[in-house]
Amino acid sequence: MTSAKSARRPHHWRRDLIELAALFTAVAVADAIANLIGHQPDGPYLLMASAVALVATAAFHTWWARRHSHAPPSDEEGGAVGAAGEAGSSGTGELTGAEEAGAEETVLWRMRTTVRDAPGSLAALCVALSGLRVDILTLQTHPLAQGTVDEFLLRAPVSLPAQELSREIAAAGGASTWIERADAHDLVDTPTRVLSLATRTALDAAELPLALRQLLGRCTIHSLPAVSVTGRATGQSAPVEGVLEETVMRLRDPSGGAIVVERPYLPFTPTEFARARALVELDARLGPRVPRSEDVLTLPEGNEITVRRADRGDLAAARAMHDRCSQRTLGLRYHGPVKDADRYLDHLLSPRFGRTLAVQTASGKLVALGHLLWDGDETEVALLVEDDWQRRGIGSELLGRLVALAVEAGCDSVYAVTQSHNTGMVAAMRALELPLDYQIEEGTLVITARLTTERAARPSAPAEQARR
Repeated sequence: MTSAKSARRPHHWRRDLIELAALFTAVAVADAIANLIGHQPDGPYLLMASAVALVATAAFHTWWARRHSHAPPSDEEGGAVGAAGEAGSSGTGELTGAEEAGAEETVLWRMRTTVRDAPGSLAALCVALSGLRVDILTLQTHPLAQGTVDEFLLRAPVSLPAQELSREIAAAGGASTWIERADAHDLVDTPTRVLSLATRTALDAAELPLALRQLLGRCTIHSLPAVSVTGRATGQSAPVEGVLEETVMRLRDPSGGAIVVERPYLPFTPTEFARARALVELDARLGPRVPRSEDVLTLPEGNEITVRRADRGDLAAARAMHDRCSQRTLGLRYHGPVKDADRYLDHLLSPRFGRTLAVQTASGKLVALGHLLWDGDETEVALLVEDDWQRRGIGSELLGRLVALAVEAGCDSVYAVTQSHNTGMVAAMRALELPLDYQIEEGTLVITARLTTERAARPSAPAEQARR
């Protein structure tokens, strides 16, 4: 768009020179005529008539010059030109509904609707949204065998209820419309968001379930192992290409078994299925991987311990720690017969089911494990500290770090399952200073902590630490 100011033509000095020469010539001619006519009987009248003609000519010249020269427009003209330029850029001189809505308080909505795959279908939706003063921020299309699913990120007036928006979309040809509130995180465009999720998955195998959840929105993800904790085949598997059944998709887990994703309220599209399958394929190609950062902590009595991520490579050390733990400690951790406790370790140490933190001494002996487990759309925390290392702040340290990992993963809450007489776990949960909910049933206590970024992002640290 070219503004009125930048559209002025350049100033030419030669035109001014010619006009000045013409002015001097006119003065000379006028003087000659005055001398010739002034001595005649009607000379004064002729001179007055000539003056009037000269003034009229000058006025006409001034008007003509302003109309056709490079003189800048007046303020009113400039405003008109600016408005015309804006109208030309948008195709109309009127404000759109989105521009009017920008002057009032707005909210963000995510909306999906199915339309006929025909010319003008999307245009009808856009016209309906414009009439409601709704601004379209992003748009994705998901082709189907019949029709197209259009996914919008919208900025709408606060006064516009979702029910009215849905009715207007239905009147414009949209079907199976789904609407939910969005937030500022949804403003990231889809390619950027997918690349970010792929990067997280590439760095840490435990990120795959979380990446799938963020990619597909509100959904439930189950990692089903091929072998149960008792060593029996579960029969859980999926073909390499995966299976899509409307609201359920099954993907082959690279570590064995299957990943089942469910979203009952909204069917998956082939586009979403292809994205999820590509993310799983990336995980399979990269193989097992866990970040190897370590924190060295000094306990109050002066002993140094190291906190790091653990995986199946720590299975032997974890079983050795089990052998050193008392039956009471194992019973508080596993809430049942402890003879099968070792069988759980292979499952717990798999990054597919969550994240595990290990604590080891300066001599390399494993003395504590903390687990953050993905349980469908919920998240569980669990701790096991060897008897000789209890009541030194290790459990609180691990719990604080696990909660911080849950916050980073975008979890709304975490829960711990323990026995009602496990005062150590209750005290550690209370030390988080988070809102807690308690449920007790037949001696089993479930403590749920609702996470807040401000507090949960700071793990409790009774020891000095140095990262290496």
